[in-house]
Amino acid sequence: MNTLPDPSRTIMHADMDAFYASVEQRDHPELQGKPVAVGGSSARGVVSAASYEARQFGVHSAMPSVEARRKCPDLVFVRGNMALYKKESARLLEIFQDFSPVVERVSLDEAFLDLTGSTRLLGPAEAVGERLRKKVRDVLSLPVSVGIGPVKMVAKIASAGAKPDGLLEVKAHQVQTFLDPLPVSRIWGVGPVARHKLEESNFKTIGDLARAEPASLHGLLGEWGLEIAKLARGEDFREVEPYRDAISYSEEHTFTKDIADLK
Repeated sequence: MNTLPDPSRTIMHADMDAFYASVEQRDHPELQGKPVAVGGSSARGVVSAASYEARQFGVHSAMPSVEARRKCPDLVFVRGNMALYKKESARLLEIFQDFSPVVERVSLDEAFLDLTGSTRLLGPAEAVGERLRKKVRDVLSLPVSVGIGPVKMVAKIASAGAKPDGLLEVKAHQVQTFLDPLPVSRIWGVGPVARHKLEESNFKTIGDLARAEPASLHGLLGEWGLEIAKLARGEDFREVEPYRDAISYSEEHTFTKDIADLK
């Protein structure tokens, strides 16, 4: 049975756009408009972050630098400055905390903000998101994308859909329509192995999972299969945890292992 997300909950996910690369382009005007990769340019180097100009050539984080150079011969490599990125991240957190006392930093460049119950004080969530984006731009001269939803997973997927430098709000009654056509890999924790298992059993979209028979998913993935079916229906009851340690310092947050492989 599909249970609609609680319409009273409002979760925002703010995610900086190509954070490391954007900081370098901001501080080095000669890099603006050029394809930039933060990382080592040696034969064993790896791209830590890629500007949107570089992404147009297929360059992305975690790509070997040799391959990145092959895809984009004009790619400009910058070694990076983690101390600077951490400093800017701290300034970013202060901005987030101006909009909500409940902020969960996921990594240096992204965080969840709980806006539940703040409409009377701050106004509609979409307007709050636009003000936050403007303040980040005004104070840090950096772009940030914002997703808003009634649960954390939807807010995070929405922020990805808003990139680059945009905002997308998904209201509670829109959640299933929003999630249904998306590939199963968009659910947290569904990596290549789990995705392959699901697609082999004809579960290709989130909508397929949302309507699946529990017994089928349990037989395929055990208890975890039932958990991802709940997420597919927008049933994500996780709270924003303000004192939770950031679990990743990468430019894009990913799980270190395919969760299904741990079963």
